[in-house]
Amino acid sequence: MNKDNLQRSLASYLAIREALGFRMHTTCILLTDFVDYLCQQNISGPIRTQVALDWATSGSTTRGPGGQAARLSQVRGFLSFLRASVPETEIPDQRLLASTRRPLPYLFTPREIENLLEGAMQMRLQGSLRPLLWQTLLGLLASTRLRVGEALRLKIGDVLLPADPPHLRIVETKFRKSRLVPLHPTAAQQLRNYEEQRKRLGYNALSDAFFISENGKVLDHTSVWRSFRRLTRRLGILPRDGSRNPCLQCLRHTFAVERLREWYRLGVNVQALIPNLSVYLGHLRPQETYWYLTATPELLTAAAEKFQRYAEKEGGVM
Repeated sequence: MNKDNLQRSLASYLAIREALGFRMHTTCILLTDFVDYLCQQNISGPIRTQVALDWATSGSTTRGPGGQAARLSQVRGFLSFLRASVPETEIPDQRLLASTRRPLPYLFTPREIENLLEGAMQMRLQGSLRPLLWQTLLGLLASTRLRVGEALRLKIGDVLLPADPPHLRIVETKFRKSRLVPLHPTAAQQLRNYEEQRKRLGYNALSDAFFISENGKVLDHTSVWRSFRRLTRRLGILPRDGSRNPCLQCLRHTFAVERLREWYRLGVNVQALIPNLSVYLGHLRPQETYWYLTATPELLTAAAEKFQRYAEKEGGVM
């Protein structure tokens, strides 16, 4: 294929993926580089596995094995699309490059979450909105398991507390999906308290962002993560058993694992309920939710035990 044909095919591939809800900015950069690489190598015939592998592993001072595997994964998708029009196109096996293993999630204990909420109220700038803001933000993440960015992007109009039931409207989030997130009555009451204090201190005149900094701007994602790390260190909440550092995203992991653990304890059909959890978490596919099973030894054991009971029951019938 010549350069013009490759570029047209790439444009079609990106357009289809975007129409399906995927954000393609990084993919566009990578695959444009791949097409340029093919042209530099004077590849005119069908694309072979070795060429894709050479591009994925091309030298870089900032990219390791995990990055190479991610590049190969991106090009596999494009080559699968290209193969429909050029049947001789080869698709590299995804196992050719080892991907970096996703670290075990840090799971907060109930007591640690209580300590976080209490510690937030001791943050500096006492008498300002900051301590209550942090307690409300952490409580919201712990009770709804929103993504951090979803919480920071909330507008006043997205927090529908007078509704029955009270809920949040999450708009154009990851994969350009929107969803409604119901609130527990205690979470809704805490948000009302924060909203009243926010209004009383005059922040409504500064911004319509629900969570707002002291200077009236939207909270900066990086600053929020740094503040949370300082809080966990002050409280002595540190990594354990080879898990990752405790971070805001780990509140989301904790929720998913606790919900799955409770379902197994109750003996319900977890497989039937996982799609509901996926929708609540905003996952694109249930497979993303299943990661929590494989990443948490306790849940993996529970799943294995349930399968064993099923197998023994089926064997008894036979």
